[in-house]
Amino acid sequence: MTVVSIFKLALFFTLTATLVTISLQQEQPLLLNSAEQDSVYQVLSSINSATNWRTLFPDDLCSYPPHGVVCDYFTDPTTKNVTVHVTELSFGYVSDFTPNPSCSPNSTFSPLLFTSFKHLRKLFFYQCFTQTQAFVPVIPTTFGSSLEELVFINNPAFVGPLSGITGNFTSLRRLVLSGNGIHGAIPNAIRDMANIEEITLSRNKLSGKVSVNLSKLKKLKILDLSGNGFHGNVPSSVGNLTHLLKLDLSSNGFSGKIPESLSNLQALDFLDLSFNRFGNFGVPLFLAAMPRLKEVHLSGNLLGGEIPEIWGNLGGILGIGFSNMGLVGEIPASMGLHLRNLCYLGLDNNKLNGKVPEEFGFLEFVNEINLENNNLSGKLPFSANFTAKVGEKLRLKGNPELCVDEKLSHRESVGELKKCSKPDIPNPVLFIGVSHSGLLSSSSSFLVSLLFWGLWILLA
Repeated sequence: MTVVSIFKLALFFTLTATLVTISLQQEQPLLLNSAEQDSVYQVLSSINSATNWRTLFPDDLCSYPPHGVVCDYFTDPTTKNVTVHVTELSFGYVSDFTPNPSCSPNSTFSPLLFTSFKHLRKLFFYQCFTQTQAFVPVIPTTFGSSLEELVFINNPAFVGPLSGITGNFTSLRRLVLSGNGIHGAIPNAIRDMANIEEITLSRNKLSGKVSVNLSKLKKLKILDLSGNGFHGNVPSSVGNLTHLLKLDLSSNGFSGKIPESLSNLQALDFLDLSFNRFGNFGVPLFLAAMPRLKEVHLSGNLLGGEIPEIWGNLGGILGIGFSNMGLVGEIPASMGLHLRNLCYLGLDNNKLNGKVPEEFGFLEFVNEINLENNNLSGKLPFSANFTAKVGEKLRLKGNPELCVDEKLSHRESVGELKKCSKPDIPNPVLFIGVSHSGLLSSSSSFLVSLLFWGLWILLA
């Protein structure tokens, strides 16, 4: 046998062995190691002990997992060995489209979550800790380097300081802790999450001043701190988050002046600063320089002053909430002229006066206008079609000098307004300062004279 023949034979056997190996791998998928599989069972039992998870899912939990358990393959860079590990754990039934394992009212938080799943990328809990108190665990420093999403929504019995749950999450993209019992201040560790794209900490029990410098969070697109007890000034460093799309600081105790640095947020389309304690500095004029805004809400802050003429470049706005702000003066007609995409306008509970701009009646997409409890006056300029379209969401009560045409008075939305009185038509007056008897006498003398001269001309 020649050398060439031997080489060809060896190559044939090598290729055959490779194909057999691949075939066997395809027929016999990699299995989750027994320790990690057992940890998944224990975590499932901690969120719903009434279900016998081992009986319900007896096979490999990566090959035949319950919804909410996701695995992935990993290759060791040195040995090239391939292993499989759990990468996502989601608990709490959301909908039929995301039927995660449901949680029982007495769910507990298993410490195995932060010790047994070193490849975890996503951890999600929805309405799991609602009655039995579950404390934020101590997170080992060795955990979290691969975690990208940490989501706890509507878990009021999940309590503890925010500093205890931030951990060493250098890869974190989404931090969503909404509607929980998380308390304390925002820790400095937040500023080092260089890859973070969303921070939602709404509806918790957080408090204190927001003193952490957020300038490093260059990828941040959503910042939502609403529904907490923060106070003091809004840090000017927020203005450095130039990729921000949504900023919601509503329902806190922020005070002082709304920082001018927010004008740097050129990508922002949602701004909600409502129900804080910002001072009497007027509606921020820098809003005019934020052309991508879709919604702006400042209600509940006594900013005072008049509504400024800033609407020329804000034609994309869909909603404006300027309720209970101590606003005075007239409503600018330019709002109706430029805000052609407007769907919602709230100007109620202010001190606005003058007429309702007739330009509002040409807003094609508007479905709610609230002008209640102001000092508006004059005739409502809207057509029957417009009032029918907006319906009961056309709110006008509390403006005693505002009136409506009689043909619209039967509409429920304007029924509380008084009817406009018909204008008085004055009797024509030929001569001012002359009595009726004087007018009659003068008129008779004139007619007699005219008749005399006519006869003289005919007989002459």
